[in-house]
Amino acid sequence: MKNKDFAAYRQQYVIDNQTLSFIDIGQGPALLFGHSYLWDAQMWAPQIEFLSQYYRCIVPDLWGHGLSASMPTSNRSLRDISAQMLSLMDSLEIEEFSVIGLSVGAMWGAELALAAPTRVKRLVMLNSFIGYEPEITRDKYYAMLDMIKQEQGVSASLCSSIAPLFFADQPKVELVELFNARLANLDNEQVDTIYRLGKMIFGRRDTTEEADKLTLPCLIMAGVQDKARSVLESYLMHDIIVDSKFVHIPDAGHISTLEQPEFINEQLSQFLKATD
Repeated sequence: MKNKDFAAYRQQYVIDNQTLSFIDIGQGPALLFGHSYLWDAQMWAPQIEFLSQYYRCIVPDLWGHGLSASMPTSNRSLRDISAQMLSLMDSLEIEEFSVIGLSVGAMWGAELALAAPTRVKRLVMLNSFIGYEPEITRDKYYAMLDMIKQEQGVSASLCSSIAPLFFADQPKVELVELFNARLANLDNEQVDTIYRLGKMIFGRRDTTEEADKLTLPCLIMAGVQDKARSVLESYLMHDIIVDSKFVHIPDAGHISTLEQPEFINEQLSQFLKATD
């Protein structure tokens, strides 16, 4: 995938003595993006290129991902991450903003919308689920995390089990190669954060218990071929979040932003304009 790296728009913010790297590009109403576990801000490259023409896009790399440092030792839950993202927006003096998250980015995004309801104006959740992780998948992912920790990396055999979870049935070869290369090149500090963060993600609380408080405009999107997050989970969120909008993403797996970028861009543009 030949997308911009946005290096000229990179900034850093220090939280708990650890450095968070983020992209800050564009002018206009602010959008805060949250990427998927095991990816980074580049997952949003097609959306940044398009939306930064009309909006100010703030796109952090999650701890231990991309150019961000290891996760602070004080972090215990996704609510801690949402608080850190709010602190980032405070540092930029951005009072009101919308959150656009995919997978864990939507999980902490929902926590942020609940924690700062007067500041988060819209919430977009792609390929995510804010309820408990189902026990079967939680145990499977915990076992994978234990292997990663034990091996201090991702073996080729484990990579072959992880990679298909992220893509459509007939994936784009360049995306799979990019992902596999990323997993193969994790350093020890990244492995530690990925292990700790994974335990937080798959051991998260059931945020659906507070879904009645999510009264802001909400768009829920689901890749119809997503293997990591069931479309049924997105249906459930749509059912319990009042007046939310639901959209199927055709021919897309988990990383729909790179698999169907034009479709995602159009849906985001329509939703943001309609809720201005």
